[in-house]
Amino acid sequence: QVQLVESGGGLVQAGGSLRLSCAASGRSFSTNAMGWFRQAPGKEREFVAAISWSGGRVYYANSVKGRFTISNAKTTVYLQMNSLKPEDTDVYYCARTNSDRDPSRVYTYEYWGQGTKVTVSS
Repeated sequence: QVQLVESGGGLVQAGGSLRLSCAASGRSFSTNAMGWFRQAPGKEREFVAAISWSGGRVYYANSVKGRFTISNAKTTVYLQMNSLKPEDTDVYYCARTNSDRDPSRVYTYEYWGQGTKVTVSS
């Protein structure tokens, strides 16, 4: 069983920065991509960023381009979030897939973390 554990969330003022981490453990298999999604209460989970594990190709939602950076090292994926805005307040989830489906889609991912809360105050 694969486990994903996020960390790094917290409270920050608008314009500030946070770095999220997601460590993967458990049964090893070929990872094709890992991604970050976010979700507010009562809303659908939305794509934030993804990275292909072998080629390092990165994908971003338009709302975070130029502000967020996804990267990976060994079995951990990171999300550096700069110039944070109040609308970035959400629970952030990391996810992992061994498929080659669209990395911006929720249905692509087989494994999910428990989420980490990010709150940006104005």
